Amino acid sequence: MSLLGRLLPLCLLSVYGCMCQEHDEQPPAMFLAGPLTNNGEPSKGADTFDCSHPIPPSSWQYFESLQSRGVTHFKVPLSWAHLLPTGLSSQPQQAVVTCYQTLLKQLLDVGLQPLVVLHGSPVPGALRSRYGGWESEKLKEMFQQYAEFVFGEFGQLSDSWVTLSSLDELRDAELQNALDAHSSVYRRYHQLFPWKDGGVSVGVTTSKVPVICDTQQLVKKYSDFLSVKIQYDCTNGQNLAEELQNVLAKCGEKPILFYEVNIDDCSPYEFLSDTKISKALSNGDHNVLGFDMEDVFAPDDTIPKSRSHQSGKNRNDLQTSCLATYCKTWSNFATMTSSERYAFLNESFPIGFQWATSSESFKVEGGWLEDGKGETIWDRFGHENKVFDNQTADLACDSYHKVDYDVYLLRGLHVNTYQFSISWARIFPSGFRDSHSEKGALYYDKLINALIDSGIQPVVTLYHWDLPQALQDNGGWTSTSIVEAFKDYADFCFSRFGDRVKTWNTFSSPWVVSHAGYGTGEHPPGVKDYVVASYQATHNMLKAHAEAWHVYNDKYRKTQGGEVGIALNSDWAEPMDPSRPEDIAAADRYLQFMLGWFAHPIFVDGDYPATLKTQIEQKINKCPLSVPARLPVFTPEESQRIRGTADFFGLNHYTSRLVNSSDGGCTPGPQGVGDFQAHVDPSWSSTASDWIYSAPWGLRVLLNYISTEYLAVTKVPIHITGNGMPTGDTLNDVQRVEYIKGYINEALKAIHLDEVNVQRFTVQSLMDGFEGPQGYSEHFGLHQVMFDLPDRPRTPKQSAYFYSKVIENNGFASKKLREPELINMVPNRLPSLPPSTVPSKARIVWRKFSSQSNFQRKLYHYGTFPHGFSWGVSSSAYQIEGGWNADGKGPSVWDTFTHKPGSIPANANGDVACDSYNRLEEDLYMLRALKVKSYRFSLSWSRIFPDGRRASLNQKGVDYYNRLIDSLIGYNITPMVTLYHWDLPQTLQDLGGWENVDMIDIFNEFCDFCFATFGDRVKFWMTFNQPHTIAWSGYGLGQIPPNVKNPGVAPYRVAHNLIKAHAKSYHTYDNKYRKTQGGLVSIALNADWVEPEDVNVPREVVAADRALQFQMGWFAHPIFKNGDYPDAMKWQVGNKSELQGLPETRLPSFTEEEKNFIKGTADVFCVNHYTTKIVGHVAARLNPQSYQYDQDLSEAEETDSPTTAISNQRAVAWGLRRLLNWIKEEYGDPEIYITENGVATDVKTTADDIDRVFYYKTYVDEALKAHNLDGVKVKGYIATSLMDSFEWLNGYTVNFGLHSINFADPSRPRTPKRSAHYYYQVMRDNGFPLPDEEKILYGQFPKTFNWSTASASYQIEGSWRAHGKGLSIWDKFAHTPFRTDDSDNGDIACDSYNKIDEDVAVLKKLKVTNYRFSVSWPRVLPDGTNNHINEAGLNYYHRLLDALEAANIQPQVTLYHWDLPLALQKVGGWQNETIVQRFRDYADVLFSRLGSRVKFWITLNEPYIVANLGYGYGTFAPGIVGKQYIAAHNLIKAHAEAWHLYNDKYRATQRGVISITINSDWTEPRNPYKQEDVDAANRYLQFFIGWFAHPIFNGDYPDLMKTIIRKRSLAAGLPESRLPEFTPEEIKRIKGSHDYFGFNHYTTVLSYPVDLGNQQDYEGDRGSGVTHDRTWIGSGSFWLKITPFGFRKILKFIKDEYGNPPVYVTENGISERGVVDLNDIHRKHYYENYINQALKALVLDGVDLRGYTAWSLMDNFEWAAGYSERFGLFYVNRSDPALPRIPKNSASRYATIITCNGFPDPALGPHECLNPEHAGNTSVPVLPPNMVDFLGLKLTPHDAEVALYVSFAFLLVSVLGMIFVVYRLLKTRKNLKRAPAGSLNMERM
Repeated sequence: MSLLGRLLPLCLLSVYGCMCQEHDEQPPAMFLAGPLTNNGEPSKGADTFDCSHPIPPSSWQYFESLQSRGVTHFKVPLSWAHLLPTGLSSQPQQAVVTCYQTLLKQLLDVGLQPLVVLHGSPVPGALRSRYGGWESEKLKEMFQQYAEFVFGEFGQLSDSWVTLSSLDELRDAELQNALDAHSSVYRRYHQLFPWKDGGVSVGVTTSKVPVICDTQQLVKKYSDFLSVKIQYDCTNGQNLAEELQNVLAKCGEKPILFYEVNIDDCSPYEFLSDTKISKALSNGDHNVLGFDMEDVFAPDDTIPKSRSHQSGKNRNDLQTSCLATYCKTWSNFATMTSSERYAFLNESFPIGFQWATSSESFKVEGGWLEDGKGETIWDRFGHENKVFDNQTADLACDSYHKVDYDVYLLRGLHVNTYQFSISWARIFPSGFRDSHSEKGALYYDKLINALIDSGIQPVVTLYHWDLPQALQDNGGWTSTSIVEAFKDYADFCFSRFGDRVKTWNTFSSPWVVSHAGYGTGEHPPGVKDYVVASYQATHNMLKAHAEAWHVYNDKYRKTQGGEVGIALNSDWAEPMDPSRPEDIAAADRYLQFMLGWFAHPIFVDGDYPATLKTQIEQKINKCPLSVPARLPVFTPEESQRIRGTADFFGLNHYTSRLVNSSDGGCTPGPQGVGDFQAHVDPSWSSTASDWIYSAPWGLRVLLNYISTEYLAVTKVPIHITGNGMPTGDTLNDVQRVEYIKGYINEALKAIHLDEVNVQRFTVQSLMDGFEGPQGYSEHFGLHQVMFDLPDRPRTPKQSAYFYSKVIENNGFASKKLREPELINMVPNRLPSLPPSTVPSKARIVWRKFSSQSNFQRKLYHYGTFPHGFSWGVSSSAYQIEGGWNADGKGPSVWDTFTHKPGSIPANANGDVACDSYNRLEEDLYMLRALKVKSYRFSLSWSRIFPDGRRASLNQKGVDYYNRLIDSLIGYNITPMVTLYHWDLPQTLQDLGGWENVDMIDIFNEFCDFCFATFGDRVKFWMTFNQPHTIAWSGYGLGQIPPNVKNPGVAPYRVAHNLIKAHAKSYHTYDNKYRKTQGGLVSIALNADWVEPEDVNVPREVVAADRALQFQMGWFAHPIFKNGDYPDAMKWQVGNKSELQGLPETRLPSFTEEEKNFIKGTADVFCVNHYTTKIVGHVAARLNPQSYQYDQDLSEAEETDSPTTAISNQRAVAWGLRRLLNWIKEEYGDPEIYITENGVATDVKTTADDIDRVFYYKTYVDEALKAHNLDGVKVKGYIATSLMDSFEWLNGYTVNFGLHSINFADPSRPRTPKRSAHYYYQVMRDNGFPLPDEEKILYGQFPKTFNWSTASASYQIEGSWRAHGKGLSIWDKFAHTPFRTDDSDNGDIACDSYNKIDEDVAVLKKLKVTNYRFSVSWPRVLPDGTNNHINEAGLNYYHRLLDALEAANIQPQVTLYHWDLPLALQKVGGWQNETIVQRFRDYADVLFSRLGSRVKFWITLNEPYIVANLGYGYGTFAPGIVGKQYIAAHNLIKAHAEAWHLYNDKYRATQRGVISITINSDWTEPRNPYKQEDVDAANRYLQFFIGWFAHPIFNGDYPDLMKTIIRKRSLAAGLPESRLPEFTPEEIKRIKGSHDYFGFNHYTTVLSYPVDLGNQQDYEGDRGSGVTHDRTWIGSGSFWLKITPFGFRKILKFIKDEYGNPPVYVTENGISERGVVDLNDIHRKHYYENYINQALKALVLDGVDLRGYTAWSLMDNFEWAAGYSERFGLFYVNRSDPALPRIPKNSASRYATIITCNGFPDPALGPHECLNPEHAGNTSVPVLPPNMVDFLGLKLTPHDAEVALYVSFAFLLVSVLGMIFVVYRLLKTRKNLKRAPAGSLNMERM
């Protein structure tokens, strides 16, 4: 012991002796030490020992040492929280009780008396949450129970007690309750132990002593001595002496124990030599009981030496090991106190810090078989039912289809980095480059591009556990060959994506792969071999990593400038018993076996850690018969190549472990080989995972360890590449919030306090996903994914909002609002305009647009808005804010209204609504994710002025809007503020509301305040939203608050006040604020577009104009024109008023002064628009008086447009363009902002809101047309609305939002809908730029390309009974009632049987090289068999072939185009297998008789139609239902037989080609972001084109089709599949029976899944419904939409699916119906675009396209549609018996394309093929465009009119003639009566 250590106690004893001279009864002196710390040694600031760990083994020596130096007492603070975790004495933690009892006994055994401290003062968190703080009476009671428990357990082991050691931390009521509790405990102690000499005390600082001692009752009665804390340093000795004197004077009667003496920055000498202190203490009047000696002893005397040789050896070993990195790092932090360890650092991260979140391919992508992806080991693992609840990753989050959805979340989070992994098997399905899948690579291209487009940097992990199964089949990571495979895979990724990806992780958590995949077998591939395989896997991964790094370094670094690292996972490890060197060494080994296994080779010396190698070597020596581990050895060259192969250190960290040393024996695995065991501290917060416990401090220590151990030489930064925890399935994930808060803050400490170079923090994960063996039962995501819904909607959790706030602040320091550059808006002052005429000059809009055809109206316009266009979304206060009475808000009229039962469906109200008042961060998240430029919201008047007047100002309401506005500005979102959106303060309505003229000034006062308060940041103001609705619905109809029903007067009076209020607030802004604020002020008017019932009737146009003047002009005319109402309105209301007997008009008048004040009071025109109506003129009723009747209008819906969830609000997109044009014409071409536009869907609509997508797709395009084509100054567009909300009278029964709100959930979670992603794309693209698929490709087809047009026998020939022709099934079907449209038939058709010359003449005009026609089977073989050949029929075809040959047109002959001989149908038709031979015989006849002249044969045309419509649905001949599979089976076999016949018998001599024509639509998934829609589209194709193409080109029906039909058949109880099976011989005969692919195509559909239950038919089997995109232009056929893009796609599909056969397009065309128009612009458009897509397929996609056929040559009999649908290039005038063929304009265009053999590039100048002489004489004759049906004849209107007059004349003559005859007969009769005799005489003569 040092000299100081020996002298100091003697010095203090002498001082104490002086103090005690006059106190004879003074108890023995108390010389205090302690308390014990967790490491067993005294250390200032270290954590006090609390029995949460074992008692340090060195404590006995320590206690002995203290006792030998004169210490008499030792402080033992008890832990209330550990002893009684629940606070209940009946539920103690027995281990802790035992621990304290042991400690107290140790002290007594050594000779030290315990001074037991019951508690400090802060209430333990667990107890506070249950019982409250010291202000709670309940806590006082709980403390008394705790003391009772303590006295019972430890009362016999101690005589000295301190109840509360830190009273100085309490104030007022808390202090009083604590003192009361102490008093009760004091009394109870002395009741229990009256014989004890010790006593009970309380602890206070010197400053608190006077307060305590002044409480005389307490000091005298309830304290045996007083425990005082003092602080001494060199500078305050004088003050301390005075304080001591004061303390001793105040409480001199009570013994004083200086319980805690803290000597700071001074030696003990200085303290003891301070004479002032000595003098104060030695005053004989004072009663000093004792001193704390802890700081008096010299530091080097406090730690006792070991008592034995063995313990000394261990101590020496520990000191030796402490030279290692682990011990140094651990010891640096082990001495921290709890307060130091858990202290929160409120600082910012460095500028440029990278904030990230992450995902992993197999956890989120799904699409496990999409686009050729290979099987992975995780696919196999899941399909073998090795995952929780037999779940798989087949679909997961469906991210493969949801790139836009995921990037939306990232924008909302505000991250600047996104870490994701690439699926090796998606790019290389077999694991090798030769299996490269381009579609897989394109997926990652799309993701990377989307990230960069959103300003998010991609970080790519090459391998995150999902090894291609094909590689695993060859050994996986245990095979040395995988190193080269991984290198090649990495090379591809670097070359493909490296131009955009600048940060790469080769592997993520490779330890998990080795440990769980190849060691324990818990993960795939499920190898349980921790002896060899696990170590070999690590060995190969390290080499693979190094090779990938060198590839990048050697080939790509110079050009790409990126970095490559590896993401290693590691826990932090703490020794279980810090006093045991063995545990410290074990903790070090734990890290070496986990982290060092990978990090040491890469970052240190290219080899495994020495600890790891030594440990394994020792185990091998110890266990020769059962070696637990075999560690591969790196060659020197390998070590050299591995060392230093990382540009950063990636760290995945989640938790920590307590590690103790144990003998692992010969057990394989890290714990067995490493001789350690891992544990967790029960006080650490658990999570939903049994391996993750929250211990944030471990991250900081680990970062320090890594920095020292691995990065001391290689100075690379650390990237935290993964940190997160799982929870249950909850959105309110407060536990995750605390977790990431703690871990991020520890990273911040490491950066700021420890100078560790951390550059990135990654929260795992972006969203819930497939979590390996746990499946979907654990949720790591910042976003919830609803895995039970096919949409897989993603919803932000509370942790997402928290993390985004951390990112926004770049840490935890309070954020300084940046000062954005606010751009002042210069108003475009509109000139004063004259009043509108009646009707207005804007009526030219109807003249311009109303005559548009459907094609012209729907033709989509591609283009963009100008730079700076304002895109936004909207909301309004009452609809979203909630907080209806929060923070002083006053009630509004809507509060009053909705609180009245029955007002709103389900008695809904806006009390909470979307709770936006309390969820600002959540609203901002959506706005960030959408990346809008502007946000339109309204101010709640009653939130700012609760009673409507400024005197009632509510600052908290103002604060809310300030926060909102500041945040918007911070995100560069322009606030567009509506001052009044219907929620009038109720107190103002009580004064009469808007009927009261005083409201003009009151509103101005409110506006003035808002301009002054918010106008420095708000540059766009709208005074009122839809004043028309306020006036009419609120005060006329009384439907909305204030529910005034006075339709004839109140609306006009209210509108009058609204207009004047608007004008006054405008002038207030103009005069007071515009110069300094530079904003815009306007008013948001609502208007439907109106179409007249008949645009050709002037009165109807006037009515339509009047409707607009009454709706929009009511407010716009005064403001934008002349300050007064429209004349049309004044005239109508004035006249009605006069007719009603009123002395004056009900429409108020403006004075001239008011007119001048009002006009021009808007800087821009703001319009809300939703729908279009059809109006007509009526003479409306005079009574009752009503604004509605004043208009003299009828109103109807535009019935051709889609309905919405709100009645009378159809989606009529084209009305918007017309309305915008009307505003331009009527109001002087103002700048226009569309301030509301949206559509309502019902509450059943899911996140897949396709109708809203179509709505925006069409409406925004109409706005674009108005801007780009019509010159309307459209400046902005606002989508309504940001989110679902309270929809006024509809409550929550309809939704307008881009985001759905779960109103049943108190947290009001917000989930983006599909429309949100779509609208983002529109905004990103600033409109609709021309997509590549719509761009014209200039070029030519090959010179040998076949140009053709087509017909079919039954459709054109006629002569149905001529020259021996037999009956066909279509003859019978068309003569059956109700089978064809208008009972049409093909008896005559186009009479082509008799008009060969006319047909060939029009073919020559087209310049076609080929003509496709079909042979009528019953015309050649009347009974269907070759028993009788009808030579007359054959002769017709010979004559046709002669004419074609003369015209140099090659024939393309179809054997069967649906007109089966009726005789064959009578024996079953295509259901009877004998038809296969009949068809072969028929084909034989034609090959033999016509084959020398025909070189192009088609066996069957569209067998799908024959089978499905003819034998399935029964809508085509022969009208059979439910037999399509059998018919199709025989059709396929018949085709094969005909093909083989030709191939075997005729090909050699005739040298022709023969195949089949298959038809199919192209299909797109209705929602391309949804796997089930993708699957439905695939089923649609396989059940359509695959049904016939797959057997012929691939050998059998599609596997998908066979599987589904068989499964559904068996499920229905059938013994076998309803789909017939081909025998092996049939498969062989059918496969390859083609020379080309004949293909008919017309249109594209959108597919989606439908479940028809057990319906056993084709539709039920296919399970795919179809719909169309609203923007697709229709035709004369309901099923046919113009969709050129689909043509190219299906041609590419044929190439890819069927081996790129030669393709001949054998039909393609479009129909029309109704009025005849030879200027068929839609058909020209169709052919131009479809043929150009065919050229793209040929040139760009490599499709082997050989020919194209336009359907059809001429209008003909279109099967069940009769003659109502016309497909022809030539019109056939059926009203003319000669049936002339008259060319349409499309014929000329098609001829030009043929002549040019494609599309000449105009950039090269005019091509000669475009000259008329080269195109041939294809000019269209002049023919009246409109044909009408007159008495069954198709006539021009003029001819029909003449015919009508002639008929009338004939009728008139006939009538007059009849009258004359009758008259003559009557007259004759009279004459006969008068002269009977004369008659007789005459007869006689």
